[in-house]
Amino acid sequence: MKRVMDKNRRRAKRKLRIRGQVTGTAACPRLSVYRSNRNLYVQAIDDSSGTTIAAASTVAADLKGLAPKTENAAKVGETIGKALKKKKIETAVFDRNGYLYHGVVEALAEGARKAGVKF
Repeated sequence: MKRVMDKNRRRAKRKLRIRGQVTGTAACPRLSVYRSNRNLYVQAIDDSSGTTIAAASTVAADLKGLAPKTENAAKVGETIGKALKKKKIETAVFDRNGYLYHGVVEALAEGARKAGVKF
């Protein structure tokens, strides 16, 4: 049990360090990633007004039932990229939210890049 607590505490510390440096605006929103054991979520956030510009997840109707695997993460990334392109947003800041840039998180970022979003 202690190992799980330490893992969560380390992730929380990484998250605070990242959020101290990464902020989003209306022209260049912050793409915040959250992954659970069952689902994967990503939001484009404007920190200056505190609003969510766009969101995509494996819970959404078009992606429902997909496990948070790397090939599915790329689909979620492409979905958020298309949503941002629809709103004429071409650049974003990637917030990995304390997770290591590896596996699902990396695949999501690559999917968003593939859709045309620049980090």
